[in-house]
Amino acid sequence: MRNEDFPLIFEHSQEGRVGFSLPDLDVPEVDLNVEVPYVRNIDANLPEVSELQIMRHYTALSKRNHGVDSGFYPLGSCTMKYNPKMNEDVARMPGFSHIHPLQAPESVQGALGLMYDLQTSLEAITGMDQVTLQPAAGAHGEWTGLMMIRAYHEANGDYNRTKVIVPDSAHGTNPASATVAGFEAVTVKSNEKGLVDLEDLKRVVDENTAALMLTNPNTLGLFEEEILDMAEIIHEAGGKLYYDGANLNAILGYARPGDMGFDVVHLNLHKTFTGPHGGGGPGSGPVGVKSDLAPYLPKPIVTKVQERYVFDDNRPDSIGRVKPYFGNFGINVRAYTYIRTMGANGLKQVSEYAVLNANYMMRELEKDFDLPFSQHCKHEFVLSGKRQKKLGVRTLDMAKRLLDFGYHPPTIYFPLNVEEAMMVEPTETEAKETLDEFIGAMRQIHKEASDNPEIVQEAPHTTIVGRMDETTAARKPVLRYQK
Repeated sequence: MRNEDFPLIFEHSQEGRVGFSLPDLDVPEVDLNVEVPYVRNIDANLPEVSELQIMRHYTALSKRNHGVDSGFYPLGSCTMKYNPKMNEDVARMPGFSHIHPLQAPESVQGALGLMYDLQTSLEAITGMDQVTLQPAAGAHGEWTGLMMIRAYHEANGDYNRTKVIVPDSAHGTNPASATVAGFEAVTVKSNEKGLVDLEDLKRVVDENTAALMLTNPNTLGLFEEEILDMAEIIHEAGGKLYYDGANLNAILGYARPGDMGFDVVHLNLHKTFTGPHGGGGPGSGPVGVKSDLAPYLPKPIVTKVQERYVFDDNRPDSIGRVKPYFGNFGINVRAYTYIRTMGANGLKQVSEYAVLNANYMMRELEKDFDLPFSQHCKHEFVLSGKRQKKLGVRTLDMAKRLLDFGYHPPTIYFPLNVEEAMMVEPTETEAKETLDEFIGAMRQIHKEASDNPEIVQEAPHTTIVGRMDETTAARKPVLRYQK
């Protein structure tokens, strides 16, 4: 499974080689008086190599990774779009990158001003009345929003509101967040159009309903046409409507969750607003609320008093702090830069091109793959590999085969209500030539499934690591070097 032309760094080790050099100590040594259990063991058995060998090792490793800067990344529902380098330049400005969260507010007025303006911008974009930047990512934002909903109901004496409704096409984080927040997740079915079944929603809503969690457009890439009716049903029952902002990229400048009747919104700044989030993070999941839920926002909130920015800790009904300090500030800087450079018209164009690209790809690929829902999509669409499965080629096989063409595969086997699902999101930042090349690769894989299925079933063929035993890899991972 390892390329022999690239020996591991341990195998380069030669006793006495040093990969770093530090200047002579020019200050007095200080005894830190740290307890022994917290002192790292210096005998870590690390390889002894030169600095050049270290650089080549990590550069070679980086080439094994796939990201939006190295290739097309159509990972449905994750919005892996281009991260403008201007955002990186701004985030690295000393006034943002060299500050500390324990500094006095008077010494970081620029950073606080950015946070305040970002809150205000997100309020305008979503139609919410107030926003917190604290949550660290989307799922964290979901939990934060649900905890505020819970606090709201309990403040009104509604301790019996224990159920959160989620569609059968929902992100897996929705029912998980509801459970962690102390609620029971209740499923509402989709209809034949892939949208929430209004009659089934009426059936599951009762006096115990705390909220309905909804993504709009949903995870099939379809806009919920009856959203105003759903909001009315939930509100008449005394519940709240929660917006999963994972798919906001499809409606920027065209529709606002607050205008659809949503009471709580979380946003994925690392998705919609171009913060890099491949490789595990970092993320940022601000939460916006309508005014009746604002008292329960995490504290502190950045506010403006005359011409100064301050932290507002005087919030007696707050659910408390949900993250150390004030959120993932670097990602917030990147999102703020993106919003300011794009402007209102630019953000609207994001939706236009995201929807155009997705519909173009969908109509081209439906010629060779099953399309479970045929109406126009928004920013993403879901194909089914049922046709290829009959030939002995599964969606997993096709995803592996795409690696040979240099593409990251789309999301597979999700949503769960589509058999052999492939969820494709091209985003607005890809050129038509890239889309056409991907379409060509998918068509070739379809042809191979008919004419030479083995080449797909045994893929990938060109990657450093071949087809793995994924069950064993997940249950018995090898996490350390073994010579």
